[in-house]
Amino acid sequence: MEKNMTNPMEEGMAAKSQPYGYVRVSSLDQNEDRQMVEMLKKEIPRQNIYMNKQSGKDFNRPQYKKMVERLQKGDLLYILSIDRLGRNYEEIQGQWRFLIQEVGIDICVIDMPLLDTRNGKDLMGTFIADLVLQILSFVAQSERENIRKRQMQGIAAAKAKGVHMGRPVKEVPEDFAGLICQWKKKRITMTELLEQCNMGRATFCRKLREYSPENQTVR
Repeated sequence: MEKNMTNPMEEGMAAKSQPYGYVRVSSLDQNEDRQMVEMLKKEIPRQNIYMNKQSGKDFNRPQYKKMVERLQKGDLLYILSIDRLGRNYEEIQGQWRFLIQEVGIDICVIDMPLLDTRNGKDLMGTFIADLVLQILSFVAQSERENIRKRQMQGIAAAKAKGVHMGRPVKEVPEDFAGLICQWKKKRITMTELLEQCNMGRATFCRKLREYSPENQTVR
């Protein structure tokens, strides 16, 4: 029977733990620089830093999923603060336990030294870390709900002042009626009509229904 001739040194190198970093901002216009600076301070290879510009309401994030697929037992994951991991109380705790217990990695929350699973692996240390995690994940979700509430209040206040929300209203050209008349008489094609109105077909159909009292349809 042949024996496995793997070099013990190579085996140890293969099993060497890797540092990873996860960076998240909620929208495309937010700046991730502070998080990136902290990751680079930890000497994390750039190829091991994953970033999403996406809401923290759940963990359905492409780069986060790619990172989790790469994580191996013994690896270390850095995040700047718990709200960068997510902003859903139950999902944060579920994901935290999944990464630690099932994947078998350690997690270090840079802004909160108590949330470093490399320290205090005894019962008391675990209890303290769980307690801190519950408090911070509760705060993260509360902040998200407060942000949404302020956004809704801002929208309501803007509407009350007559501010139009959403896409700008598309105005019809001054000679809209004349253009419609020419089109109906087949003097211009639909393509020419849309070009002169500077509209797409769907917008034109909507404007035509608004303009026409008999609720005409375009054929």
